[in-house]
Amino acid sequence: MTIPGSLELAYIGDCVYDLYVRSRLITKGEKVRDMHLRAIKQVCAHAQSEALKRIKDELTGEEAAVVKRARNAHQTPPKNASIAEYHMATAIEALIGYLYLNGQVDRIDELMNKALDGLD
Repeated sequence: MTIPGSLELAYIGDCVYDLYVRSRLITKGEKVRDMHLRAIKQVCAHAQSEALKRIKDELTGEEAAVVKRARNAHQTPPKNASIAEYHMATAIEALIGYLYLNGQVDRIDELMNKALDGLD
């Protein structure tokens, strides 16, 4: 497999991040509509940007390099997110995608637990 670029890592990381959030929410026993609304709030660019801030000091050198490359990748943010938040959201998604593709599920669990701590 060729090494994916930052935006490709973010593409797969977005799915894994969303699945992780939804998996945490399903344990709460809420109605599906309520879980969906909570998930939307936790996977938006603003929330992901805040999540990255909570884990940035926990990253290894290699993980920090993945984040930096993805944060600096050329992209066009949507109208509903600030440029800075969108770049940070892409960075955390790329990190999760990188870890997922490298089979580091335990590390994803560790970082996601810290990133989402107190949100549910």
